[in-house]
Amino acid sequence: MGTDGHSGPLAGVKVLEFSEIIAAPFGGMLLADMGADVIKVEPPQGDPWRGFQPLGLREGRGYISLNRGKRGIVLDLNTPDGREAAHRLAMNTDVVIINYRPDVAAKLGIDYATLSAQNPRIIYCDNTAFGRKGPYAHRPGYDLIAQAVTGLMSVEARQENGVPLVNALPSADLSTGIAIAWGICAALYARERTGRGQCIHTTLMASALGIQNTRVMSIEATDTEQRETALAKIRELRQSGSSYRDQIDVMTNLRPVVGNIYYRCFQTKDGFIAVGCLSTPLRRKLLAVLGMEDWRIGKRPEEVDPSIPEVKAFGAQLVEQAEALFRAKTTDEWLPLLDAGGVPAGPLKFTEELLDDPQVIENNFLTSVDHPLMGPVRMAGPMIQMTETPLAAHGPSPTLGEHTDDVLREIGFDDEHIAAMRAAGVLGD
Repeated sequence: MGTDGHSGPLAGVKVLEFSEIIAAPFGGMLLADMGADVIKVEPPQGDPWRGFQPLGLREGRGYISLNRGKRGIVLDLNTPDGREAAHRLAMNTDVVIINYRPDVAAKLGIDYATLSAQNPRIIYCDNTAFGRKGPYAHRPGYDLIAQAVTGLMSVEARQENGVPLVNALPSADLSTGIAIAWGICAALYARERTGRGQCIHTTLMASALGIQNTRVMSIEATDTEQRETALAKIRELRQSGSSYRDQIDVMTNLRPVVGNIYYRCFQTKDGFIAVGCLSTPLRRKLLAVLGMEDWRIGKRPEEVDPSIPEVKAFGAQLVEQAEALFRAKTTDEWLPLLDAGGVPAGPLKFTEELLDDPQVIENNFLTSVDHPLMGPVRMAGPMIQMTETPLAAHGPSPTLGEHTDDVLREIGFDDEHIAAMRAAGVLGD
């Protein structure tokens, strides 16, 4: 158990977090779930995410969901006293997480070069939108922009009146938060072997590319000509002012899938159900449950090329037949049949339903914290569990500046000095 009373695999590890919005706060929260003592530093006005879906009292749903288990302090890093406090904290910490613009950290004196000179064992995770090099390096960025520039937004092809819409889940941010926690855990392990700290670079852009895997891949022997043809068509459509829908159609046809009944959602008599059959044995099992046949299974790729009219027509017929079958029974009637047939399947639910879902409850996928202003809060629990060093939610998100005085006393500031800093506005109001 760490000196802060936390238990978990990272108990005793101290983390100093200069962060806002989603990516870095999520990464810090994952470390807090592992038992690290995470101190979140906010400016006097607070993390802007406190204003997302506001609840009053400078609290917001977005902030509460991403900052549990941390201690929160306020420091104005534009003041000498604020920077001195930050440097003292960094001298006594294992990890620093920062997601300011590339130029801001150096301006405030909390860049890696400055802090590692004072504490060579420090592990410094520097998260930016696009990295430190290249034409985008100077730009700030958010999940929306990362989705746009990496093609992630086009994956779902959501649009309104011909204008692309951001994917509702901030996947670039959230995957970067996981990358932050993953990288820091690896760096802590490396430091145990070498005694040296290091700088970790995470970016929204790299994370957004990484989670697209096969879309960000080109096999020279098979993909080059198709890709170049499609991109030439895209350039032509853009220059002519064609619709986003037309552009999406070009890219969809780059690797067309027709007659898909194996990996999709179907409407039932009273809802929707998802089936996932990504192997030939599973596809045969689905066909057996449905009482259908698909002559395409086992054929060579060139024999089932979706550009062949007969293949395309058969695929459409197959879909129509499967859809009609699923609509004939309720979801609760289909699930036992699919389970008995060994077909991976599940009902479509809205996220809010899962707060009372028996599968979620029996596996302890939720946790509860008692927020000092909002009262009891139920939320998604730690993403993993470990037998010997279990993870837990170590308290709620901090109110703005809740732990400022305690943390400053820990690094040697006396009450008189703290009072003077507060009077000068260094610690907020």
